[in-house]
Amino acid sequence: MSDYNTKIIRKYIKFRGFVQGVGFRYRAEHAANRVGATGWVRNDPDGAVSMEIQGTEEQIDNVIIMIERGSYINIESMNAKMIDVVNDERNFRTRRY
Repeated sequence: MSDYNTKIIRKYIKFRGFVQGVGFRYRAEHAANRVGATGWVRNDPDGAVSMEIQGTEEQIDNVIIMIERGSYINIESMNAKMIDVVNDERNFRTRRY
């Protein structure tokens, strides 16, 4: 099996576009919990949405695909960077600023 399917990674992703007030965070939390990814999502004061998500590359890709399928959500840009894995994280949640 390739690393794509088994290696646990963590990404910080900043989404810009029509991403606040459209169910983005709800959809992200639902999708992450559905695929077994962990982390958090929050609205930022600048109108963007930030997310830290942990899982396999495939799980993370699937969460993003499920978010993009949401009605009214329009991601214009997405900047991602790899960050350190958080050990013992058990769920995905919505955070405040």
